[in-house]
Amino acid sequence: MINISNISVVIIAKNAQLTIKNTLKSLKTFSDVVLFLNDTTDNTVEIAKEFDNVNIVNGDFTGFGPTKNQAALHAKNDWILSLDSDEVLAEDFILNLSKLSLDENCVYKILRSNYYKKTEVRHCWGKDEIVRVYNRKLTSFNDNKVHEYVLEKDLKVELLNGEVKHYPYSNITDFIIKLDRYSTLFAQDKKGKKNSSPTKAFFNGWFSFFKTYFIKRGFLDGYAGLVIAFSHMATNFYKYIKLYEANKELKK
Repeated sequence: MINISNISVVIIAKNAQLTIKNTLKSLKTFSDVVLFLNDTTDNTVEIAKEFDNVNIVNGDFTGFGPTKNQAALHAKNDWILSLDSDEVLAEDFILNLSKLSLDENCVYKILRSNYYKKTEVRHCWGKDEIVRVYNRKLTSFNDNKVHEYVLEKDLKVELLNGEVKHYPYSNITDFIIKLDRYSTLFAQDKKGKKNSSPTKAFFNGWFSFFKTYFIKRGFLDGYAGLVIAFSHMATNFYKYIKLYEANKELKK
């Protein structure tokens, strides 16, 4: 039987001072929390040092999938709970996890609710289910630099009971920083493998706004819905325009 003392929480982060304290507060039940930092220049380290169960590791960021796998190597346990530095475990999630006997032939999904500032976004994002608990002896994240996920081949997938709260954006600047970072990683990952053009960039951006704001009824999320829909539009436009430029440079 596996209990919560046999699970290591692994987090990768960069300049996470606005969110990391609430994340780490929610992890006090865990004896081993690995915080893998890359090029951090804010107060994240000082905040993390307030928590005795946190092991701070510094390393290079090589894309989300590879970096999460590298961070997991520093865990004391084989069972890994992978979290982002802006995610907070609810008490019911921890209670349910502590009572569960984990099966090595399974990976486990979390149920995540998403917020802009302190307002839950119910339409643009809604709740999502993503695999975050796994045994590192049997599987890992893939090598994607962005849109990474835990490999599920030959493993059963089960949903954990309880909620994880996700606070990815605390202001407009966060959207701008993340869209630039994610679009660059996308272009790096796809150059030479996927075609793009200015036209494709334009229509991908336009359709992304239409899908988020109208099809998903993001307008019902009010101001947050407008900001998120526009951010999705900009992210997709820059993903494909950067890919277009990267492919042109590759041909040279």
